[in-house]
Amino acid sequence: MAYSTQELVGQARAVIAEWDVPAAVQALQARPGIVLLDVREPAEFGESRIGNACNIPRGVLEFKVDPTYPACEKTLLDRNLEILVYCKTGGRSALAAHTLRLLGYDKVASLAGGIDAWKNDGQATTVQTPA
Repeated sequence: MAYSTQELVGQARAVIAEWDVPAAVQALQARPGIVLLDVREPAEFGESRIGNACNIPRGVLEFKVDPTYPACEKTLLDRNLEILVYCKTGGRSALAAHTLRLLGYDKVASLAGGIDAWKNDGQATTVQTPA
């Protein structure tokens, strides 16, 4: 049986934690150690991001959190980190959160509606300034 993209995202959402913007804001204020992970492409990340998010595009996530991969992201190798994953509208981040859970990260949530919902709620973003 073949699945549509929306069915895959729906399956991921059924087994992950998903925070709406108010819950995310509250969690980030209460627990400043939460890692913000932006899984959009670098060009999207360059336009704006939430706080001090790190950027690992969805397409390379599995490699970047693998300690045996030469170019792994060392700051994300601790499986005990609390991570809030976001993308543009919430689909890629749901898939990424599901993948991270499968890889042993137990404290992962996806931002429902992504950075679009964050902005629509009036929350601040950081804009990349040219060097």
